[in-house]
Amino acid sequence: MKKKPYTALPFPALLLVLLVSCDTTENNKGTTFSESSAVKTERNVTQSVSVKANPMLNAYFGETHVHTAYSLDAYLGGTRLTPADAYRYAQGEAVVVNGVKHQRKRPLDFVAVTDHAEYMGEMYSALYKSAPGHNHKLLKELRELKAIEERQKWFLKYVVSSNRSSVPKHPPFFAGQETVASAWQLNIKAANDYNQPGQFTALIAYEWSAAPEGGNLHRNIIFRGDSGPEYPVSYIDIRREEALWDWMKKQEEMGLPSLAIPHNSNASKSMMFPAVDSEGKPIDAAYAKKRQYYEPLIEMMQTKGNSEVHRKFWAADEFADFENADSIENSSNRKFTKNNFVREGLKLGVGFAQSLGSNPFKSGFIGGTDNHNGLAGDVSENNFQGAHGLEDGSVERRREASVSGWINSRDQSIGSLAGVWATQNTRNSIWDAMKRRETFATSGPRIQVRFFGGENLPTNINNPETLVKAGYAQGVPMGGDLSQTVSKPVFNVYASKDPDGANLDRIQIIKGWVDARGERHEKIMDVTWSDNRKKDDNGKLPPVGNTVDLKAATYTNDIGAATLTGSWTDTSFKTNEHSFYYARVLEIPTPRWTTYDAVRNQLPLLEDVPAIIQERAWSSPIWYQPAP
Repeated sequence: MKKKPYTALPFPALLLVLLVSCDTTENNKGTTFSESSAVKTERNVTQSVSVKANPMLNAYFGETHVHTAYSLDAYLGGTRLTPADAYRYAQGEAVVVNGVKHQRKRPLDFVAVTDHAEYMGEMYSALYKSAPGHNHKLLKELRELKAIEERQKWFLKYVVSSNRSSVPKHPPFFAGQETVASAWQLNIKAANDYNQPGQFTALIAYEWSAAPEGGNLHRNIIFRGDSGPEYPVSYIDIRREEALWDWMKKQEEMGLPSLAIPHNSNASKSMMFPAVDSEGKPIDAAYAKKRQYYEPLIEMMQTKGNSEVHRKFWAADEFADFENADSIENSSNRKFTKNNFVREGLKLGVGFAQSLGSNPFKSGFIGGTDNHNGLAGDVSENNFQGAHGLEDGSVERRREASVSGWINSRDQSIGSLAGVWATQNTRNSIWDAMKRRETFATSGPRIQVRFFGGENLPTNINNPETLVKAGYAQGVPMGGDLSQTVSKPVFNVYASKDPDGANLDRIQIIKGWVDARGERHEKIMDVTWSDNRKKDDNGKLPPVGNTVDLKAATYTNDIGAATLTGSWTDTSFKTNEHSFYYARVLEIPTPRWTTYDAVRNQLPLLEDVPAIIQERAWSSPIWYQPAP
């Protein structure tokens, strides 16, 4: 018999009513935190709603990685926003963070709140007076912590020392699994209350935060429907990713399909794209197939850096020096290696496809912030207020301090946005787009990018609508697989600027492949660009220019283009070589958040971080695998 999806708290209904109506806890600033704030808006509109579908798909922008007060590290930083508050902020409502009102200019289309499963139950105990364990002396101590140094010491003792070990365990103030289930149910209820099919999608989700010996193997788990399991499994329950996939399989068999999105491969200590499984055995076809099924995406970028490439290993890529987050190496004995990064992971993947017949690292691209303030998709360079509470909540700490155990504050990125091409803004449609990898990531701006490949695609298209129709009719979109009968594939790409942002510089196509000897290769092609520039005799495209005024932290759109359309044919294609292709869209130069921060506060620019950046977007790849 199938187990029913979890739909109720493991406490008597009367107690839930009492909690919602009167249970409050004062945080260390004297304000009131109430469970009613987590479920206060009764907007249960997840029932069947007629939403018009677009067969050519719409671009939706959202967030798949944000933390609230239900995450212990976020609470320690001062976060008191609940999942419900995160959804309100995403939809355009004002919230207060670090004592300051914060409001976004444009609503998001979808959000997945991904509080850590680890210590979620402990936070339920900490936040609500009626919860089991609320009066434990260590939780009383937690609620009274004030100084940053006190909080950091407490975090190191009760969280980091356990969660970055190979044998994590609950702290002494854990009151039992029912507290995890209770917190999780409030999270599910908030998502269901704020989900508005056709207008805003709230995805049920959480983060599994494995970090064996300090190597980041975190995954965000996103569910497709309106309910979730009884409770989210954590790194304490399941130690490595293979067992996580087995758990996901069981949930799917019970009618709860989900997918996992790994993030921060840059901090994975070479474990994100391994040659061996968690037991040290060479990965096999079964591993490859299972990982490909349950992990169709990877997070390209977040506040803790860009994981596409690093200038240290990609000197030939002139745009590899982008949000490299070097100070990640200062903690947990982390060291960058080439196979920490997504592009190399993709090449390793096609190598395994050649040797095993299946690609374990067949990953589409998606974005997220890892914001620990409850601010979903808070990605405005000109309004960045930090992402980790008091750790980076002041201009002084953003310039001089660090996010404990992770990164120098000034070295942070603002994070990235998730883009999906979906028929409609509903849970099923958004999730299905993720599952088939028809997704893209941006470094913050709402750049739209479309990418198609196929043997018979027309090469002289300037109209985006025609490009899309031909792409679906005669080829495959991003995330797809080229036909095994293809001889010389054509790739068509289109991008449009953020309506409120900077113009576009160029679109590139990156190809990676494995030759018959198993050697890995890559090539970067400038496919289309702005301003009638010409490549030099070596095939290099001149820079687009730079309109940034560093003294005023401004730029103009006097250069670049609002839209770009291009086509490229792989004339060196070989039918016996495994390969992948993805598009990278670059904006013209604009000020980095540290520059806006300095000018706004009348401070000198920081010398050890870039003053300007070129924001960008990445399409998911298209793959080619020869016939067996």
